[in-house]
Amino acid sequence: MPMQVIEFFDRGVLINPDGIAFVRPDGTEALTYAEADDITHRVAAALHRDGMGQGTPVAVLSANAPHLFPIVLGVLRAGCAWVALNARARPQDLIGLLRLVGARALLHSDELAEVADRIRGEVETLGRAVPIDRPEGWLAPPGTRVPLPPLDPEAVAGYFGTGGTTGRPKAVEVPNRAFETMIHAFNAHLPEHDPVHLVAAPMTHAAGTLVFPVLAAGGRNIVHDGVAPGEILESIERNAVTRLFLPPTAIYALLDHPDATRRDLSSLRYFLYGAAPMSVTKLEEAMEVFGPVMAQFYGQTELPMMCTFLGPGEHAAALAEPRLRGRLASCGRPTLVANVAIVDDENAPVPTGERGEIVVRSSLRMKGYHRAADQTAGVRLPGDWLATGDVGHLDADGYLYIVDRKRDLIISGGFNVFPSEVEQVILGHPAVRDCAVIGLPDDKWGERVTAVVELKAGANADQAELIAACKDRLGGVKAPKEVIFRELPRSPVGKVLKRELRDAYWRGRERKV
Repeated sequence: MPMQVIEFFDRGVLINPDGIAFVRPDGTEALTYAEADDITHRVAAALHRDGMGQGTPVAVLSANAPHLFPIVLGVLRAGCAWVALNARARPQDLIGLLRLVGARALLHSDELAEVADRIRGEVETLGRAVPIDRPEGWLAPPGTRVPLPPLDPEAVAGYFGTGGTTGRPKAVEVPNRAFETMIHAFNAHLPEHDPVHLVAAPMTHAAGTLVFPVLAAGGRNIVHDGVAPGEILESIERNAVTRLFLPPTAIYALLDHPDATRRDLSSLRYFLYGAAPMSVTKLEEAMEVFGPVMAQFYGQTELPMMCTFLGPGEHAAALAEPRLRGRLASCGRPTLVANVAIVDDENAPVPTGERGEIVVRSSLRMKGYHRAADQTAGVRLPGDWLATGDVGHLDADGYLYIVDRKRDLIISGGFNVFPSEVEQVILGHPAVRDCAVIGLPDDKWGERVTAVVELKAGANADQAELIAACKDRLGGVKAPKEVIFRELPRSPVGKVLKRELRDAYWRGRERKV
């Protein structure tokens, strides 16, 4: 029998009612499972009173905070669809998403009251705005109980914006069925009796989604408001954190912090990374600093997170055995809930080891792109496969290697250059904090391979040595013709905005390739 997202939280309440569900790193603002449960029912009852029920889009806008999570759970208990808003996103992007899904209510923090007022003035469907830091006048009375919503695996549990950094923005419809599959996959591949989960990245992304499998186990969530390396390292030691997720760029910042080698990090069992490729050189450094705890997942908003998994044991084996070292560049093997394949441009399977588009067949898949039947049809393939837009290959042992996004491919002098290959080499340089490789306009080559490099504070590197390192490893065709040293533009969650970089240098030209 399928389950809804809220029922996994209810399991946590059942098995650990007096345990802490959400708390600040310093121990303040703690909410037990029983206290959080009461809030979820009061939120759900208030939404029902205001005429919102099954399928109604309800948006939540707040930075990470312990009381934020029960608000979201209350939206789900009401049978409404959670519209996930990133507190660091631009107001115009939030407005676009809310208009697209027709959001009816906005639950927001006091800190973002001005943004909420602007949104309410520009989103015609919004009939209710509630400050969640002072919700007592809106919440139903304490002790109110609300029955579970009708069981519908295909009902939309959440709308998530995607595509803003790479093309036309879309709203991904994630149904109960996909959340349920993801929760089972996490708990199968990351077995843990009493997890202590550190949440630092915005709850609207992977870090927040990881809360759901922890709740099902009755675990504790240590809620940070943002990624501050020193605070995270201190919190791991203070709270005996057993798991956390960070994107690679945030892990690089932790590795650069002096406390990385001073704090007691021995409680960690799973240090999860994903959302972008990680430098193998920096991954090896992370394994040395944090121990045999690194774990990678691969997924997308359209396929929540657990398509493949590379566990701590596989990381350790690859590091210890030279013939397996190459697996550190992979993102693991298909999980228990996903079938992964590689196809060519005609959607035919390619031989083992050959590159093509990564496709996935799984109940992790989204329901579709909201009000965008053409875009949904464009990624659905015969046989219920979903096209990811990622280029990769599978080895003979079933490990998946992601080469790049199809749209990021550089064609220079008629040769295909995948930026991630070049980035891996440059990220291996000890002075480099991060980099992005893009194609820039060139009258001779069409596109010239260009590395945009952000150096560590106080570090130095020159163009010639970086280009020489790439030529030595990759050959002259793939090596950058130019290196630009500058700060990289980033999204609110820290992802490098390659499209913004490209657009800045291609501006004024009719051709974009």
